[in-house]
Amino acid sequence: MPNVLIFLYFKPSLRNPGENIGLNIDNFAKTIDTRRGPAANPGNSEKPENYEKIMILIADSGSTKTDWRLMDGYKEVARAETKGFNPYYQNADEMDREIMTALLPALPEAEISTIYFYGAGCSTSERKQQIVDVLSPYFGNAEILVHPDLLGAARALCGHEQGIVCILGTGSGSCLFDGEKIVENIPSLGFILGDEGSGAWLGKKMVTDFLREHMPKKCIDLISNELNINKEIILEHVNHKPMPSRYLAGFAKFISRHKDMTYFYKLIFDSFTAFAENYILRYEDYDKMSCHFVGSVAFYNQDILQNVAKYNGLKTGNIIKSPIDGLTSYHATKH
Repeated sequence: MPNVLIFLYFKPSLRNPGENIGLNIDNFAKTIDTRRGPAANPGNSEKPENYEKIMILIADSGSTKTDWRLMDGYKEVARAETKGFNPYYQNADEMDREIMTALLPALPEAEISTIYFYGAGCSTSERKQQIVDVLSPYFGNAEILVHPDLLGAARALCGHEQGIVCILGTGSGSCLFDGEKIVENIPSLGFILGDEGSGAWLGKKMVTDFLREHMPKKCIDLISNELNINKEIILEHVNHKPMPSRYLAGFAKFISRHKDMTYFYKLIFDSFTAFAENYILRYEDYDKMSCHFVGSVAFYNQDILQNVAKYNGLKTGNIIKSPIDGLTSYHATKH
């Protein structure tokens, strides 16, 4: 009698794709397959003729969160959201806990052949290996390919076209992409030395002005009433608690929500201007290429971003909130 493998497929809820999706015990189907037979088909949609099932896991990780998509080669099977996996700020134990509590419960039982991990802080061989070491115990048979988040942004925004790629999220970054690879990159230097245009940069400038009272009285009162922060709370988070950049970037939503007020509008405008001057305008022939943007700060403030682009003679292209959908499409064409 042949050995039998039982695969459980849990269909992710589509009612709110932005939510962290876990197992739905009410929507599962058992499929039984022998080891010698073809790969099990948990879905009902037709596969292309001569289709060979290849399971891949795609991750887009910033400093705040990581979006995961499980693909069967051409369509999405499951999705998950975990905290960010940045090897500069998170240690292996923290990432292990996220895998165990947030990632694995959201994935159906499947043999994953390849993991494409795009992450902030993954620009050196040493940092890439840290991610491989964390993932490999859970996905021992998978090939794990770790790339910097900039390459993920470039593939999501440009596909195979040339362009200037910009990240404006918790942190910031940019590169010149030739359609296949990154050919030039101006380092962002992190939120202490740089990261102009990012959520962390916005938060840092706002709380600094708040503590020094370098803003209108109505803005001080608004911050005090809505955010309930003071000097002691801010300094404790920035100087003594982990992930200060994530804490500071958390103020970006508040800033965007009140951009109808002159102080907050100017704060965002100046932030994007500093980003343009320190990054985009330094690329040769910047005015002959499209500038593409990804990240929540760019997405929710694209009206101001367009004004800054126009002021600096920039041609804007795609502006998206997250690279994950673009990366899903990019890799779906590869398998």
